[in-house]
Amino acid sequence: MSQRLSGKVALVTGASRGIGRAVALAFAREGAALVGVHYGANADAAQATVREIEALGARAVAIPADLRQGKAAAESLHRQFRAAAVEALGDPRFDILVNNAGIAPARALAETDEATFDEIVTVNLKAPFFLIQAVADDLRDDGRIVNVSTGFARIAAPSHPVYAASKGALETLTLALAPTFAARGITVNAVRPGVIETDMNAGWLADPQARAGAEALSAFSRLGHPDDVAEVVAFLASPAARWTTAQSLDATGGSKL
Repeated sequence: MSQRLSGKVALVTGASRGIGRAVALAFAREGAALVGVHYGANADAAQATVREIEALGARAVAIPADLRQGKAAAESLHRQFRAAAVEALGDPRFDILVNNAGIAPARALAETDEATFDEIVTVNLKAPFFLIQAVADDLRDDGRIVNVSTGFARIAAPSHPVYAASKGALETLTLALAPTFAARGITVNAVRPGVIETDMNAGWLADPQARAGAEALSAFSRLGHPDDVAEVVAFLASPAARWTTAQSLDATGGSKL
């Protein structure tokens, strides 16, 4: 392994499973010193991820926060991670923030009530916005912010209009913040995953017809794996991506080309 992230300190939201877990493990393999494993409700899964990270030689800490609480949750997450960094390394500063946590209920236009709309937008956009705001002063110069978006920001998704809109807004936020952070050498980028074989998608992918349709979307005729996306995030988090900012990198496996 190249150890591109040797000594770096990272916070990954939604890191107890799926893409977030794969990102956290990729960071550990790349030499990260400390990885914050945020989770919403599944403490057991978060602790399992922590153990896997530690088995790779990095330190890790599980941090709970219900991102449905928006700004309050973002600030709590920051405070907890800051305290953990001081305890582990004697320094509150860190290098990498990955806004990965998100929710994606399938709700067509006519089926979407206001409570569902608010929940999706809060978790997928409001919480990342205020987390970036909260951690900005603790993020070291030449740091990295990576926002996890979706292929639905490029491909029409009538079954998920609010989810797609929230992630499209996250990409616009990525663009808007890049100049602000560039003065400190910090890059701000987004990654667009396609259909990934995760716990979140397991239910509908269990249907053979749905699975075949999902596989057919990709130019490679297969589903994506969490590591497929994690490697793209690890690149953006590394020094190799120092000249890349305000970009939304497509990691959909060439879906609907």
